Amino acid sequence: MKKLRVMMLVHSYLVPPDDLSDEDDPRMGKYRTEYDVRTALINLGHEVKMVAVDDEIAPVRRTIDEWKPHIAFNLLEAFGENAAHDYYVVSYLDMIKMPYTGCNPRGLVLSRDKALSKKLLSYHRIKVPRFRVFRWGRIIQEREVRNLPYPMVVKSLVEQGSIAIAQASFVSNPQELIERVIQVQEMTGTDAIAEEYIDGRELYATVMGNQRLQVLPIREIIFKRGDELPKIATYKVKWDEKYRESRGIDYQFARNLPTGMHDYVVRLAKRIYRILDLSSYARMDLRLSADGKVYVLEANPNAAIANNEDVSFSAEKAGMSYEQLIQRLLNLGLRFATSR
Repeated sequence: MKKLRVMMLVHSYLVPPDDLSDEDDPRMGKYRTEYDVRTALINLGHEVKMVAVDDEIAPVRRTIDEWKPHIAFNLLEAFGENAAHDYYVVSYLDMIKMPYTGCNPRGLVLSRDKALSKKLLSYHRIKVPRFRVFRWGRIIQEREVRNLPYPMVVKSLVEQGSIAIAQASFVSNPQELIERVIQVQEMTGTDAIAEEYIDGRELYATVMGNQRLQVLPIREIIFKRGDELPKIATYKVKWDEKYRESRGIDYQFARNLPTGMHDYVVRLAKRIYRILDLSSYARMDLRLSADGKVYVLEANPNAAIANNEDVSFSAEKAGMSYEQLIQRLLNLGLRFATSR
């Protein structure tokens, strides 16, 4: 295996401290992904240089000119604190023909906008929840939202990681919807989307590849039976382990799927991946309703890849160690660069 010079692109507030190594260190939660990826790259024998990126390309360009990296490992989820601009840096790398890990610019643009991606998938006759977009700063009249398919879930149009999703995001009438839309817009500074709540099982299917695709073992979030709260993956569910334990919520591999459903989800995940022009890897968030229909909630390019996330667990189930997963992402990035 060739040893590479890997330029890790991270947000300036997520550069792990040099003394971070203890798994019980309370800071580990904040820097977990960056720490895990850096550690894996070093264990693989690669040379690593972290580059902090905020709202300028200059640090990236300077590192490329002076250090001559073989590839950029992209862990950026925004640019200039704007999630909708996360494709800017990748577009620059594309332009100068610098290989990088993760999704290409076109795939990021098509999938980050939850409304745009739903429109594209619906055109291809893939089921998505009914939805309505609310532009930032626009006053909403109650008559405009009176006949929407309640209950609905309100979220940011472009943010990932369940940001601004809470139990209050579940709305049952026009007044609740208007109040929550305003709250989400104020919290995120983005447009909001309200989508029909699909009651059922929530499945996660990770797809890896560029031309040849592999779907990793399917994961599922399990909600405690009998809990009266809506079964949605809120920010606390996603990121607060103690909260999940208190509510009896857990992530596990999907079990007891209806006959033929596993193969159907695999085919569906690959279709979504190709329609949205994704590359490297992405996680598809799906809902399996009680009547056996599968709805696409989101397609998440560059999904979380810490050593304790669904992607890494699915990779391990498929026979890849964490280091092998990170190496595969490097290989996919190098191959994607040579294929363009």
